[in-house]
Amino acid sequence: MNFAFSEEQEELRRAVRRFLEDKSPMTEVRRLMETEEGYDPAVWEQMANQLGLQAITIPEEYGGAGFGYVELIVVLEEMGASLLGAPYFSTVGLAANCLLSSGDESAKKDYLPGIAAGETIATLALTEDSGRWDLDGVTLQATPAGEGWSLDGHKMFVIDGHTAQLILVAARTGAGVSLFAVDGGATGLTRTSLATMDQTRKQARLEFASTPARLIGEDGAADAVLTRTLDLAAVALAAEQVGGAQRCLDMSVDYAKTRIQFGRPIGSFQAIKHKCADMLLEVESAKSAAYYAGWAAAEDSEELPVVASLAKSYCSEAYFHAAAENIQIHGGIGF
Repeated sequence: MNFAFSEEQEELRRAVRRFLEDKSPMTEVRRLMETEEGYDPAVWEQMANQLGLQAITIPEEYGGAGFGYVELIVVLEEMGASLLGAPYFSTVGLAANCLLSSGDESAKKDYLPGIAAGETIATLALTEDSGRWDLDGVTLQATPAGEGWSLDGHKMFVIDGHTAQLILVAARTGAGVSLFAVDGGATGLTRTSLATMDQTRKQARLEFASTPARLIGEDGAADAVLTRTLDLAAVALAAEQVGGAQRCLDMSVDYAKTRIQFGRPIGSFQAIKHKCADMLLEVESAKSAAYYAGWAAAEDSEELPVVASLAKSYCSEAYFHAAAENIQIHGGIGF
């Protein structure tokens, strides 16, 4: 299969890279890591108004750009390389995909235009204290309340849950696991920021106490919607990891060319050559996995669940190894 990107896709990559070089240098990444919000609202607005990044995979009928998942892979790869501090993964990779997969036309018309315009930050609340991402771990209860529903329980490790204006919540009803939309300012909702190891991606604990909610899709029919959403999110995350791994490789090679030891660049030593060669092999293999998974998502292929899992597994390992070797080649500076 040909994994070459089209000229339009490469131009998109160049435009996103230029934007992120200006808006997400390492100094800005470190600054945002220390803030509770974790992002710059002005940059978030520029992402929407100048590049239309929040709208990229949303169909035109809902105010989006109508591009496919391959274009999203291109964007996320560049974001991963720059460690962009923004609620993009939660809004586009989780919430927008969840709404698009729900089949609820009314909900899509109500919520997707705001996401596409960059006016709505959204997220998906699935995991609870058990830390399980499978549907058997969903215990939060939803009960009918008048013309709507009421939620009682909690959610844990909700990405950007403390800043999201729209929260899609997986809850259990008498019919099974269902999906609900909750306004970020709803009564009975308490949001608490969590300390995280990855300070570029903020998380929160959400407490629901008779919190009003709107049913998305059919009651008890969220299993397939959430399963597909998680597959698409795994592909999106793999693309970010590929971008980060490539940046680690680039940093290692650049440093090996300029760091002088015993009168010559350390890149001339066989041990360093082997490290860089191994990193290159893993990064290129990770790209193949992520790109194929992106194609499967774009084509709605029946292979998606399998290749999404493959990409999630391989790309995470490749990124971890590239980061560790990058530190070693830099002489432990990262410690």
